[in-house]
Amino acid sequence: MEVYVLSDDILSNIEKYRLQGYIIPHPSLIKTQEQLEGIRISGKITTEILALLDREIHPGMTTAQIDKLVYDYTADHGAVPATLNYNGFPKSVCTSINDVVCHGIPSDKTVLKPGDIINIDVSTILNGFFSDASRMYLVGEVSPQAKRLVKVTKECLELGTRQVKPYGSINDIGRAIEPYANQNGYTVVRDLGGHGVGLKFHEEPHVDHFEKTGKGVLMLPGMVFTVEPMINEGGYSVKMAHDNWTITTRDGSLSAQWEYTIAVTETGYEILAG
Repeated sequence: MEVYVLSDDILSNIEKYRLQGYIIPHPSLIKTQEQLEGIRISGKITTEILALLDREIHPGMTTAQIDKLVYDYTADHGAVPATLNYNGFPKSVCTSINDVVCHGIPSDKTVLKPGDIINIDVSTILNGFFSDASRMYLVGEVSPQAKRLVKVTKECLELGTRQVKPYGSINDIGRAIEPYANQNGYTVVRDLGGHGVGLKFHEEPHVDHFEKTGKGVLMLPGMVFTVEPMINEGGYSVKMAHDNWTITTRDGSLSAQWEYTIAVTETGYEILAG
């Protein structure tokens, strides 16, 4: 296995930013070129599944059928769904409808209806490399207000993604997302965020999507993490269901989310899954 060695230039830069008050990530979070390629190939499967669902989602479909589609495609490509049996999660994908913020559990009793919006969160393990991404899907004819929430949430994802660059701060992501969400009348979920990914399902750093003060964690070339803003139509408070997985808006308002797996490059960023 290739071992990542920090160049003298990077080490010099790190020391400069440390003195300015930035939090320096552990060297183990810097992926080698070999590891990045593994995550990239895993991410290709994740992205292909999300594209497949673009063609398949329709009224009358159960979320259990979505789960089977995801499992079958993943297995057919020699991979494993990362969520399956992860800390007891029973399914191969998360399906979060309307006021469900995230971690919705697929069921043969949950049927998609015209007007629903659904986030489908796909995560893949291929040869030990993890990728994680999600998209929103509109089921049949959707209300203008729901369609607008989905659109603005995607714009929040793109705004946050554009903040990813070497020697920037992770906090810049939330500083870009929250003002834009607020300007559009929405709130940003604070209890959940993005995360490092690649060699494990969840790694450091944590990625907040709301404004925070301070320098924050320094982004370095070779880091890989998710940007996945969860945007609510009402307040940002959420609650956990009795299944200890499903998280909904506390006030019952609609919620939307989009997610990329992103690598920091020498010049900016690369979207590895989404």
